[in-house]
Formats: sequence, C-alpha cells, structure tokens
Amino acid sequence: MSTDDAGRNAGDADGAAGPDAADSPDADGDEAAPGLYVESTIIMTTVRLVSPFILTFALFIMFHGADTPGGGFQGGVIAGSVVMMLAFAYGIDSTRQWLDGRVIAALASGGVYVFVGIGLGAIALGGQFLQYAEYEALFGHAIKYAIELVELSIGAIVAAVAIGLFFLLAAGFDHAIEEDPS
Repeated sequence: MSTDDAGRNAGDADGAAGPDAADSPDADGDEAAPGLYVESTIIMTTVRLVSPFILTFALFIMFHGADTPGGGFQGGVIAGSVVMMLAFAYGIDSTRQWLDGRVIAALASGGVYVFVGIGLGAIALGGQFLQYAEYEALFGHAIKYAIELVELSIGAIVAAVAIGLFFLLAAGFDHAIEEDPS
C-alpha cells in the first residue's frame, strides 16, 4: 500500500472527509466536523517500519507455543493486530481493498483444514484425535512438527476472525439493521 493509495482513501469511513475537512467550511459556511481518518506521515512511516517486526514476533509466539508460554491464540491476535495497525495508518477501506475478504476466508478455512487434517490423520494411524505420538512412526520429531502446525493453524484461524470482526465493526451496523417504519 503506497502513500498515494492512502491519500486517495482519506475519506474512508462512511462519508468522512479528507485531511482538510476540519479547516474547510461546508455549504452553509459552518466549520465541518473533522474526518475519521487523517493522513499522518509519522504514523504511516512508523507502522511501515514496525509491522514486519510485530508479524515476526507473532510467528515466534505461534512456533514456540508448544515449549514456552504463548501459542496459536496469542500469536493469531498479534498477527491480526498488524492488519488493524495498517488499517489505522492507511485507512480502513484501502486496507480492506488490499486484503480481500477471500484471503481472510482462505486463511480461516485453511487453518481449520490443517487442524482437522492433523487430528484425523492421527485417527487414521490408529490413535485418537490429535494424538501426536501416532505420527512418530512416520518420521522423527513428528510430534514437534505436528504441534507447531496445529499452533500455526489456530493462529491463522484467530487472526482471520479478528481481522474479519474488525472489518465488520468498522463497516458499521447501519446497513445490517433496517428500522421498522411502523
């Protein structure tokens, strides 16, 4: 996402005006209310520099969930917060366009498929659901890899749900609830 994309999407949220909205009078000559999104070079640069490190930390938390405190849920929330930071810095609509809803759905469904696949694979090998020891016969260190894949899949599910809820809440409830005219 470039600075030009953010500038074009300065009025992202439901009719909010661009960065100069607070300084320009409206049609009646009154001062207009400030917009919900104001482009800030400092915030955009900071988010651009910090986001890769936060995403790396989220992956670290997910991968080390089997050995240390943390895991898929915590790492997924941190990974989802990276997208929210990008939305606050560059605008919600431009971030929603950049990160298509199909990508979010694929992230969630892919996480579910991996989780269920590892669980059912253990059943197919003669164990119980998510009994990682059954994979040990296939190759060494299978328990560690299976746990890490499960943690990553949980992280993907949680990140997708957090991002989806954020975009849903950011869109508002005006279009979802129709008032009864009677």
